[in-house]
Amino acid sequence: MNSYRFAAIRGVQAGRAYYVVMVPLRSVGRLFCFDEVDLPPELRAQRELNSGRVPAIAQYIANHPREYVLSALAASVDGAFRFEPSGSDPASRSVGTLVIEMTATILINDGQHRRAGIVEALRERPHLGDETIAVTIFPDEGLERSQQLFVDLNQHSVKPARSLRLFYDSRDQGARLTRAVADAIPLLRDLTDFTRSNLPAGSRKLFAFSNLHTAIATLVSEAGLDATPDRAGDVIAFWNAVIANMPDWLAVARREASPSDLRRDMIHAHGVALEAIAIAGARAMNNNPSNWPEILVGLREVDWSRANRALWEGRALVGGKINRSRTSVILTADLISRALVQEGTDVARQIG
Repeated sequence: MNSYRFAAIRGVQAGRAYYVVMVPLRSVGRLFCFDEVDLPPELRAQRELNSGRVPAIAQYIANHPREYVLSALAASVDGAFRFEPSGSDPASRSVGTLVIEMTATILINDGQHRRAGIVEALRERPHLGDETIAVTIFPDEGLERSQQLFVDLNQHSVKPARSLRLFYDSRDQGARLTRAVADAIPLLRDLTDFTRSNLPAGSRKLFAFSNLHTAIATLVSEAGLDATPDRAGDVIAFWNAVIANMPDWLAVARREASPSDLRRDMIHAHGVALEAIAIAGARAMNNNPSNWPEILVGLREVDWSRANRALWEGRALVGGKINRSRTSVILTADLISRALVQEGTDVARQIG
């Protein structure tokens, strides 16, 4: 046998025929070149392989053998091939078998990380080798179009916002916990944008789901909470206590203030503050397990105005702009903690 045979569908784009074939996973590594060292530099048509991405793809496949989904690869073929339609009638002429000679070069234009991830995953789960992935094959004599194909295939791709990816991810327990918390707290449910991570100036939402997710994950980690989507009570109690001490948030919920005005004027309407509040709140929970809700009243004493540059510059602000670096989060959390410690001292005096 001197050729590969694939079940295929023939299509036409820009006046050129192309083919969609089903390829067994075990054949992916062997069939498709990815800028092999013996390929002339002028014919290489991919970005460099990022080895850091490959293990994540391999683990995704290996850890979800009954659920994984892989989008199609795209490849150029240079060499002898032919398409054998299954019949002569119009309905059958576009369905058939693509025969590619073994001497042909099949070069990946899009999907090199998926290819490498498949190869690695099969080492752990070889039984998946009989399963298939779709590959779009573009005839390309001399591989003259391969580089342009790479550009054309990637120039319009847009990665979904992190908020949307998290919101849709039913496997991520942290994301499911965040959804459970947001569903349980009306203010968060109504004022969280579940699809965007960067809110436009005129958005009627106050928080991005991705920022809320980070804050909740931080709280759970820092406070050592045993929280799951089905056991979210402690996390819900914390954010209810925070909200009770954030009059500006409550004003937005009552439609007495504008979310866009708050994001423009106040620190607490940004992800850096949400995460910092989670850190400072976790410290309060750890140090005062019985009366931490009373201590959160100290949030009212923080001057959250962005106009107070002397307070926030070098913390939540850098050059007058909101900064989400880890250093900014910690410095902001330290400032909030000082307000909570003072409140804790006052509470202790009252108890005493």
